[in-house]
Amino acid sequence: MKPLLLLVAYLAAVTLPLLLSRLINAPPRALHQELASGLGILAFSMVLMEFVLSGRFKAISKGIGMDVTMRFHQLMARTALAFALLHPFLYQRTPSGGQRPWDPSRQLTITTDFAALSTGIMAYLLLAGLVILAIGRTQLSYKYETWRAMHGIGAVLIAALLLHHTVSAGRYGSQPVMFWLWIAMTGAAVGSLLYVYMVEPLRERKLAWQVASVTPLGAEQWELTVTPKGHSGLKFQAGQFAWLNVGHSSFSLKENPFSIASAPAAGPDVSFMIKEFGDFTRTVGQIEPGTIAYIDGPYGNLPVDGRPEPGVALIAGGVGLAPLLSILRQMRLTGDPRKVKLVYGNRTADQIAYQTELGTQDVTYVLSDPPKDWHGKSGLIDGALMDQIFLPEEFNEWVFVLCGPPAMMDIIEAHLRKRGAPPSRIMSERFYYD
Repeated sequence: MKPLLLLVAYLAAVTLPLLLSRLINAPPRALHQELASGLGILAFSMVLMEFVLSGRFKAISKGIGMDVTMRFHQLMARTALAFALLHPFLYQRTPSGGQRPWDPSRQLTITTDFAALSTGIMAYLLLAGLVILAIGRTQLSYKYETWRAMHGIGAVLIAALLLHHTVSAGRYGSQPVMFWLWIAMTGAAVGSLLYVYMVEPLRERKLAWQVASVTPLGAEQWELTVTPKGHSGLKFQAGQFAWLNVGHSSFSLKENPFSIASAPAAGPDVSFMIKEFGDFTRTVGQIEPGTIAYIDGPYGNLPVDGRPEPGVALIAGGVGLAPLLSILRQMRLTGDPRKVKLVYGNRTADQIAYQTELGTQDVTYVLSDPPKDWHGKSGLIDGALMDQIFLPEEFNEWVFVLCGPPAMMDIIEAHLRKRGAPPSRIMSERFYYD
């Protein structure tokens, strides 16, 4: 029910200004003019709601997954852009000019006041740029932290420009009730950003961690373990992830999301499995023990605690092993009676991590580029391999937890549905989008 309730709450929030504008009882206008105003109102309210969707609020992401909220954030940003792009063109047949004494409601004309229009034009261009840069972020060369700062500052600037444009050029925005509604919604949106970048870092300063160890796991992979500094640690469930900030102020934007590889039952120390990929991850091996760190979490929707299924299937690709390793470790430490099978794929043998700990019982290793002396499975994790490993009744009764490359998860999810597994028993979280 939670996804449905959140969707209803979202629709109520974005349509509230539109519904309220209908209560103003302004003189009727041509349909294309009303449609233009409606699209502009919806675009502005959707932009403001984007702040909340990207605000890392556990109350929103818990139960549906941060990947779902982020995907929704992306889709709604593109929808808002489409509404904003259409908005001015629907006024084409409307006479323009300054406000006439005989037309106080702008029933027959639209404003030509440059100050009122210029902020709308700037917001129009900035919103398009922000969406395009977000879509193409992985193809651009600048750092993640740089993009994140640009995205946040750009979003605040767009909100401020749209607020001015709406209350000064809009037919409905200048009405007192609408004016104060837009002020309140804009304040709440910007406040959510301040909460993430100011309030949460203040809390994290009191809950500092320090690096206990940095251990090589194999080809370009590391285990980084942090220990709490003067506090009890992090309460999390196996399968969740957190944002990790190492060696910087708690207010720094230099934080990255990593899945937790350790088990809650193992004690207060928290371990992360990190693959060298970006600017920070390539320097993990240089981090010294004792370095101060901060954790924002937990997040994620992969925990299997308390689920009724008789077995747990863990399907991992590469560094996607991390949250599944946490689940496996927790099950072993707590004596979980459920059956478990792990399918773990990599490209080469030197990329296999934790092989001694994982063992061979109910663990299937898969290499896409195996050496000549390889005795495990070869190729990719696909439907044919799944049919070799799992029995028909296991497809029908077990819960399947997936983490790895998007292509692998697409293939396995489709095969599981084909074999009769309902969506409620297929768990995954994605952070790669177009």
